[in-house]
Amino acid sequence: MSVNRQLLCAATVAAIALTGCDKTPKPPATETMKIDGGAATGTTDASHNIVENLMAMPDEKTLVSAVTAAGLVETLSGDGTFTVFAPSDAAFQQVPVVTRNGWMRPAQKDVLAGVLKYHVVPGKLTATDLAAKIDQGGGKAVLETLDGQDLTASMSGDKILLTAAGGNKATVTASDLDQSNGVVHVLDAVLLPKM
Repeated sequence: MSVNRQLLCAATVAAIALTGCDKTPKPPATETMKIDGGAATGTTDASHNIVENLMAMPDEKTLVSAVTAAGLVETLSGDGTFTVFAPSDAAFQQVPVVTRNGWMRPAQKDVLAGVLKYHVVPGKLTATDLAAKIDQGGGKAVLETLDGQDLTASMSGDKILLTAAGGNKATVTASDLDQSNGVVHVLDAVLLPKM
């Protein structure tokens, strides 16, 4: 065997051996979020908590700002499991500007916290879990939110519809975004609790 051929064989063996030694970590499992079956608008990483994933979602900037202003970052980053019904930026745009801006003022921190806690249910409820509760309840399920008020879930065709204590409704447009401390379902409206 010629010297060039021996070098080529040795290089090939070394390359094959080194390929097996690649210790580059694999990226964590992510879930692509789709809204209404449309184009992907972001990803979530099931190894990150709710706040970390909301911060990475391009259509949840208003919610992240609100969670920060309300002092709920620590709660939603904590170990407990939560089901978060997350209004999209477009959902927040439906709220009158005066109301939205008022919620963000430091003097309204408790009001904002109440509105946001109304979007959180203790425990992890997937879309399948919610549908089962709705079925067991004869067409509706009453969920107790983190602020202690009731939120009613029902079906509208094949979508989950939430009716707030304040009377308005929101539809789940993206569901089952797994988090390390729960699950997020995206909404097309901001739910209004009784004030």
